[in-house]
Amino acid sequence: MLTDHDIADLRSHFPILREKTYLYNCSQGAMSDAVEAGMRDYAASWRNSTAPWEDWIETHESLRAAFARFINADSDEVAIVTSASAGINPIANALTFDGPNKDGRNKVVMSEYEFPTMGHIWLAQRSRGAEIQFLDGVSDTVPTECYAAAIDHRTKIVPLTHVSFINGFRSDVEAITKIAHANGALLFLDGFQDCGTRPIDVKALDVDFYVTGTLKYLLGPPGVAFLYVRRELIESLSSTVTSWMAQRDVFAFNTKCLDPAPNAHRFEGGSPSMPSVYMARPALDLLTGFGMDNVASQIERLARAFMQGVRDLKIHSKTPASTVGPLVVLRSTDPAAALAKLTARGIIPSVRLDGIRFGFHVYNTMEDVHTTLNALEDNLDLMARI
Repeated sequence: MLTDHDIADLRSHFPILREKTYLYNCSQGAMSDAVEAGMRDYAASWRNSTAPWEDWIETHESLRAAFARFINADSDEVAIVTSASAGINPIANALTFDGPNKDGRNKVVMSEYEFPTMGHIWLAQRSRGAEIQFLDGVSDTVPTECYAAAIDHRTKIVPLTHVSFINGFRSDVEAITKIAHANGALLFLDGFQDCGTRPIDVKALDVDFYVTGTLKYLLGPPGVAFLYVRRELIESLSSTVTSWMAQRDVFAFNTKCLDPAPNAHRFEGGSPSMPSVYMARPALDLLTGFGMDNVASQIERLARAFMQGVRDLKIHSKTPASTVGPLVVLRSTDPAAALAKLTARGIIPSVRLDGIRFGFHVYNTMEDVHTTLNALEDNLDLMARI
């Protein structure tokens, strides 16, 4: 468990925390001095190296290895892409819903609480024969029983958010994965709103695909995301979404030969965003240095204290009372006005639809919780009440 001294020390790495109550982590993590140093390292390598791309590819591959360890995967099972969309698209494209390889499975089952890009990409597969079934929410949750009722022998894949961006609801990943696999379906986990807040083990979860990115709780920049593909599936998936970086020998430069890599590299896009790679690696190192069990414990402590304060104020929470964080979403009657009031007091949340989102991270403190609750108490007229 982190002591007050530990928290104060780690907060010193994030300049914005000196002036703001930063709860914007569900949209973008705070910038650290480690990330700024990564920016300088990239600039120096470009300025001074006689062969910068060789240096950059080495850093790129070290990031792949570091993230693979972070989720308990092998490096060959991880693709580095530029966004979650760039990770989901080649998988969706590689699956067959009709045609000569049709296996009778064309259903895609997901909840209405998925992030839009997940819904949009699978909806785009309808022209290829996919049938999309959205599960309706029940009081800002999607009970596991809803998945059990919908997933059947016709289900091809189940896209699943680990934590919903819209209400902070946490899915029962292990239970839903078992339901999917028992029916012969694949499970695609979107970890963007959770990854970086607790230990993650894709092998223990037994998911087939996992996508996340660095710009939220991994404390990195936009422009870097990761796709995990279970080893047994990789070579069975041939996507028409490809690139020169997806080939077996990237530097063969053979325009007339399509030879996808035998590992997850086959799902990568074009030239990597090297500035982002240089910032993402030190961000990941900084985060893991805190100890992921410590990170999870601190976030849970803050989220539970915040939720108790919210209940005392009788504010309507879209997030279940049992939450362990990181995201708590409160319903507002005037989200724009509420956001303006909070921002004026140096508190930085974000808004989605009628919800004010508060994303807690390891560097937040109980003082942040109290400061935010006091601001909410002063603006109860802008919040939905129980």
